[in-house]
Amino acid sequence: MPNAAADMTDPATTSGVAAGASRAGAAPSLPHPGRWLLARRVAEAYFKDRRQFSGASRGRKLVRECPICSYQGHFLSVERGQRLDARCPGCGSRERHRLQHLFLAEGGGWKLDGKRILHFAPERYMLKLMAGNPLYISGDLRQPDAGQFMDATAIPFEDGSFDVLISHHMLEHIPDDTKALSEFARVLRPGGMALLAVPQNHAAEQTDEDLSAIDPMARFWRFTGFDHCRLYGRDFADRVARAGFSVAAYMRPPRDQLRYALLRDEALYVCQRLG
Repeated sequence: MPNAAADMTDPATTSGVAAGASRAGAAPSLPHPGRWLLARRVAEAYFKDRRQFSGASRGRKLVRECPICSYQGHFLSVERGQRLDARCPGCGSRERHRLQHLFLAEGGGWKLDGKRILHFAPERYMLKLMAGNPLYISGDLRQPDAGQFMDATAIPFEDGSFDVLISHHMLEHIPDDTKALSEFARVLRPGGMALLAVPQNHAAEQTDEDLSAIDPMARFWRFTGFDHCRLYGRDFADRVARAGFSVAAYMRPPRDQLRYALLRDEALYVCQRLG
């Protein structure tokens, strides 16, 4: 088994600010988890896919940086090597999590400060960052650590209740995503912001959708997930716009994709509620 310590750089030794500390108005960050947790995550990755630690694989790895926990070093692959350097061993973040954090922290501030936030299918790193924030509500139908049991097609809040809504890789699971997007628009105030990310085939103009497809393996190969209802195409922004949003795709330049281990073709959709 590989020596975990050999690939890891403690951010506390490379930065003048202690890991996890934040200045007033600055983006929050997760504390560095310590070498024992890093070693545990590396060990878990080794037993799931030891090929990523072979000499050939290690020779292709780059030193990456996590904007969430300040870890610097080699990242871990997921899905048995299909996504190289996808997971930060420091905080467990994936590519889309780091992309969102870069957007929220862009300009030196934190775009969620003082905002009423509704977060569907919350990522663990966000639950940790938002812990103790009375303006943050998380919900999901199946996720046990979400704050509330909640259906995205029937959100139990009044119109205009939130300033920000976050939903990553959830819409593809919902048979009636049009209804969910309509509910997103309803519970956001005019000018409010939805942050959305979905699996997407950028080679396809139209979304591939077939609710009659019920075989799990057929869904996996067609929609990239056993329980996915569709694979969005380049028309995703238009589908969101029809619900009452202006839509902009947020991506980082190639140098940042390398630095933070981001996917080349993944976008964070920043959607402003019209009206």
